[in-house]
Amino acid sequence: MNVISKRTLIKFYEQYPQAKSALEVWHSDARKSIWSSPNDIKEIYSSASFLSDNRVVFNIKGNDFRLIVHIDYLRKIIRVKFVGTHAQYDKIDAKEV
Repeated sequence: MNVISKRTLIKFYEQYPQAKSALEVWHSDARKSIWSSPNDIKEIYSSASFLSDNRVVFNIKGNDFRLIVHIDYLRKIIRVKFVGTHAQYDKIDAKEV
């Protein structure tokens, strides 16, 4: 899968260094994966939540952080929409970011 944009993840973990390892692992796993459906994701990330419009919410570092992505399964593209603390996540509409 092609992840757009890693820079968003880097900017986040520069501010929250404790997220770096977990986000790097997620990024590496995502790039190596070929996800064709939500079921493929559930096999690896059982706590992932699926929203409308092919958005997926991942719990990062034991649910300390949240990552929202949009997945184009056909084109094999993952677009990072949001990464933040759990408190920051609670203040947004995950369907709108």
